[in-house]
Amino acid sequence: MTRARWNRREFLGRSLAAAGVGAGFAIGGTKSSGRILGANDTIRIAVAGLNGRGGSHVGGFGRLPGVEVACLVDPDSRTFAGRIKQIADVYEKAGKPAGRPPATEKDIRKALDDKSIDAVSVATPNHWHALITIWACQAGKDVYVEKPCSHVVHEGRVAVEAARKYNRIVQHGTQSRTESRWPEAVAAVHSGQLGKLLVSRALCYKRRNSIGEKPVTSPPHELDFDLWLGPAPKQAYHANLVHYNWHWFWDFGNGDIGNQGVHQMDIARWLIPASANAAATFPRSVISIGGRFGYKDQGQTANTQIAVMDYGDTQLIFEVRGLPTPKYHGVDVGNIAHCEAGMVIQDRFYPKGKKDPVPLAQVVKVEGRRGPGKGHFANFIAAVRSRKVEDLNADILEGHYSAALCHLPNISYRLGEEVPYSRASSAFGDDKEAAETLERMREHLKEDNVPLDGLTYRLGRKLAFDAASESFVGDSQANELLTRPYRAPFVVPEHIG
Repeated sequence: MTRARWNRREFLGRSLAAAGVGAGFAIGGTKSSGRILGANDTIRIAVAGLNGRGGSHVGGFGRLPGVEVACLVDPDSRTFAGRIKQIADVYEKAGKPAGRPPATEKDIRKALDDKSIDAVSVATPNHWHALITIWACQAGKDVYVEKPCSHVVHEGRVAVEAARKYNRIVQHGTQSRTESRWPEAVAAVHSGQLGKLLVSRALCYKRRNSIGEKPVTSPPHELDFDLWLGPAPKQAYHANLVHYNWHWFWDFGNGDIGNQGVHQMDIARWLIPASANAAATFPRSVISIGGRFGYKDQGQTANTQIAVMDYGDTQLIFEVRGLPTPKYHGVDVGNIAHCEAGMVIQDRFYPKGKKDPVPLAQVVKVEGRRGPGKGHFANFIAAVRSRKVEDLNADILEGHYSAALCHLPNISYRLGEEVPYSRASSAFGDDKEAAETLERMREHLKEDNVPLDGLTYRLGRKLAFDAASESFVGDSQANELLTRPYRAPFVVPEHIG
């Protein structure tokens, strides 16, 4: 047995011995416990939420020099062993010493009270994102928060307020701002050399099968289900909640428009040129239609959805398809900028009237801005060291706007009415681009053998929005859905005073 292998096993054993500590921890707040980092100090990070994307956080931060994954947080202790082993493997491959084993906690508040923790990485279900971000800022920690940074619009604004008041570095997990070629495409569209941007289109064509029906049962004994629920309403456990299908329930997720789609929503908004020297934020109005077609199951969110948002000269159109579907202009999950001179798809430009693309760099000579660090996790760490918000590629304010653009269509959708599909043709009035999108959705459903005769869909309410107040105009029901009731002590405050 080599010493390296023994170190990893020892590392694993010592870490698991600590598993479950803090499971009953229930204090209502945190105290500021940040420390001043020197240029060569190790940044100690706690990863909250260890399933799914949490593994990417553990690996992404674990392999960075000068970063230690110091604490693993999840209300389900079954997640600890695998991630501890992952950390040991990542360290060994990166040539990093094993060092101290990570602590394990079920309750995030226990980790936040640890003064040696410098930053928190949030990969929990959506309904926890904003609250952990706010608590972490109050505790003097910097934050990397997965998309979407909020479960409802109000939470995102409070997270921004917390980051600013407590002078924290908060990165949003929309990594296209760092890792793709979209910065150059955005710069090209903003240059005006391709003419006006007419439609900023985002696509989330991602197969989502039926989740079926799961009966109410007792939660596994390793899972603290009350902690998992956190800010959400008290309710019974069933296996479609933990660990992934919560995405399709309104109390915890936001459907695919707020799951995979928030990445494409961020790009779609980013592509819209600035007006009055300010980046595009909120639309003038929003309307959304769709339904959960092709099967009947326990899920609540739409698996087929169109959202149309008015930005004046530009429309933002978002399409969600969870049933099998062909690509649109070669894209299934991605973005298309429909400009007067043609279409921009990734780094390729398709001139109007021509089938063959040309590299964007041959059309418009521009460069997109990227902050320091190779990769989104590294960009966050670089900003933590520099203490400069402007070094972030996806600051929490940008995350708030892009996450909110996923919530607004869902509010329209949820306030809509079930109507016969035969009325679908009038849903968008004389809006030709939206009508074309709707017609393609109709053909898509027919191709998936969804009978349109007798079918109903949800026709969302058209809602006017005021960007300055971040509220709907003249619709109290819609404004109620900008926030949500919280379950003490898991309460997102009205404001950070």
